[in-house]
Amino acid sequence: MTEFAKRTTSPFRFDIVGSFLRPKELKEARAKYQAGQITKAELTSIEDKAIIDLIKKEEEAGLHAVTDGEFRRSWWHLDFIWGLEGIEQSTSNAGYEFHDETTRAETAKLVGKVSGNNHPFVEHFKFTRDHVSTGTQVKQTIPSPAQAFFEFLRPENIASVNKYYPSFDAFAADLVTAYRQVIADLYAAGCRTLQLDDCTWSAYADFAQHPEHIKSAGFNIQQLEKLEETSVELNNAIISDQPHDLTINTHDCRGNYHSTWVATGGYGPVADPLFTKENVTAFYLEYDTERAGGFEPLEKVSNDKYVVLGLVTSKSGQLEDREAIINRIHEAAKFHPLDKLCLSPQCGFASTEEENILTEKQQWAKIALIKDIAKEVWG
Repeated sequence: MTEFAKRTTSPFRFDIVGSFLRPKELKEARAKYQAGQITKAELTSIEDKAIIDLIKKEEEAGLHAVTDGEFRRSWWHLDFIWGLEGIEQSTSNAGYEFHDETTRAETAKLVGKVSGNNHPFVEHFKFTRDHVSTGTQVKQTIPSPAQAFFEFLRPENIASVNKYYPSFDAFAADLVTAYRQVIADLYAAGCRTLQLDDCTWSAYADFAQHPEHIKSAGFNIQQLEKLEETSVELNNAIISDQPHDLTINTHDCRGNYHSTWVATGGYGPVADPLFTKENVTAFYLEYDTERAGGFEPLEKVSNDKYVVLGLVTSKSGQLEDREAIINRIHEAAKFHPLDKLCLSPQCGFASTEEENILTEKQQWAKIALIKDIAKEVWG
């Protein structure tokens, strides 16, 4: 019988991406806060209670690294960006266009030079840290710097960058410095597992396979090549020279909003440079539908890196066939060593407040299935 390495740091054989369905009380409290019916302190108290309850459920489910479910956020990415000094919440000209739905019209704008001082996510991490059991790790999820940079390429945001920076390169340099400050503060608070959530690569892959989408997004093919280079440079700039015991992984997703999606197409067009040059420990990859393409691009991932297969969808409550998932794991192992593979949902269950369309019972059934399969495959 094959002996597989026992995982003691992220990624784990049985893993998650990060967000969970919000409990009813939390959703009601946030609505009341937005309507001015309760104070920020009252909302925080309800968030605290919901997070403590979630941590207990995560630990009971057997997860080795837990999150706060992103319960304090409205968006998986914008809340972090808004938390950087020099950036504020802003209304966009239009929401993000998903397959059959358009999101709320929100974005971010510069109101000064960017800094990572006093980011609220550090205190959020400390709260989660203080409520886990001994031996349970806390995973902190944040959008990648490439994702934050991409947000300011939206036409309505370019002017705010030009107002405060002589060039986008200068803005990118400050963005990296700000990120490194936040990461240093998270590390000082005890964070040892950081996940960079990133939808830029799925957009680039989609553009490469559907050239008509490039123009509609306001880019051209030359800009696309430059953007791929910039994304790797930005992400590696915050990964480099970090403490040896800080694990930094990435989650590359095709969009996750109210059970719908943005991009389509396999990882092939972006496997180089994503898999060949991004210096993360593990890639959490979406593989729950045919839209994700085949496993062949995994050949580009070096054998010292892990791939977490997102084979179980978070977009639907229907439970996957156990044997079908196991077979797909072994199919992936033809292109990347089985000992370097793990299993998770393809994304979080609630990347935004709108959440995916499934029940909490179905959510935890999915996690139980992943644990059960991981035990059979890797022991």
